[in-house]
Amino acid sequence: MNIIFMGTPEFAVPILEKILEKHNVVLVVTQPDQYNYRKKTMIASPIKECALKHNLNVFQPEKIRKDYQPIIDCQVDLIVTAAYGQLIPEKVLYYPKYHSINVHGSLLPKYRGGAPIQRAIINGEKETGITIMYMEKAMDAGDILEIQKLPILDSDNQKTVFEKLSILGSEMILGVIDKLEKGTIKPIKQNNDEATYAYNLTKEDELLDFNKDALGVFNQIRGLNPNPGAYFTIENLTIKVYNSYISKEKYNAEVGRIVGIYKDHFDISCANGTAISILEVQLPSKNKMSARDFINGQGKKILSIGKRIGEN
Repeated sequence: MNIIFMGTPEFAVPILEKILEKHNVVLVVTQPDQYNYRKKTMIASPIKECALKHNLNVFQPEKIRKDYQPIIDCQVDLIVTAAYGQLIPEKVLYYPKYHSINVHGSLLPKYRGGAPIQRAIINGEKETGITIMYMEKAMDAGDILEIQKLPILDSDNQKTVFEKLSILGSEMILGVIDKLEKGTIKPIKQNNDEATYAYNLTKEDELLDFNKDALGVFNQIRGLNPNPGAYFTIENLTIKVYNSYISKEKYNAEVGRIVGIYKDHFDISCANGTAISILEVQLPSKNKMSARDFINGQGKKILSIGKRIGEN
């Protein structure tokens, strides 16, 4: 087939590369380059880098709902999207012979939206998966073409689940395209009554909520690791947290207080007498560091038993 591929992050790269093994990708559509203030340079998306490596044509509209003529000028059979990042107008979705399909990182109709993987982990789900479906005007509401499940392990975080789902999506895509071409696929309508939504993360989602029990805080930390990272504040510092485990200790303390300081971790009290052990942190303008290094360094001035998180 002649295909237009639309995607942006690393998640989409294995899917594009798998399509290239069998089909002709005539255009790659991705988000505009972003300015990196730290490096003082423009950064291309992983999909753009992949496309250029394969000498593919690239189109980067600021707002695809207004700027899409280069897309419909292409004579293509199918559009495939994977984490593109903008709502695509109907005129684009329906013009190819086989319309447009999307590779989505959840078990639809659960977790429609832009942050399905992160929110599934944060919510403590035990499984997720890949749904490939037809695209339509309503967000992630199209008929399902294929769905496969994947367990979420306690050892998983956002990064590992993204990687596993990316591989799973790449393993599924050629089979779906083949069935579309042969006319052997039987789309399944989604049950909208069962739909849940995974909207893009906000700054409020990143703030650790110690009113949850330790399992809830643990899930929040790993669902945000590595990007953008969970955080708490203390001594007017925003401290990001990237790794933790659920403490076996039981503390009789108000939630959100430092209740233990050890060699390689420190404990913060959570709901129901539980506590979370912090293993990896990052201070403003610093690199990530182990809790051990933090405790032996700046943490000496900041951490003290009984101190409440958020207090100066």
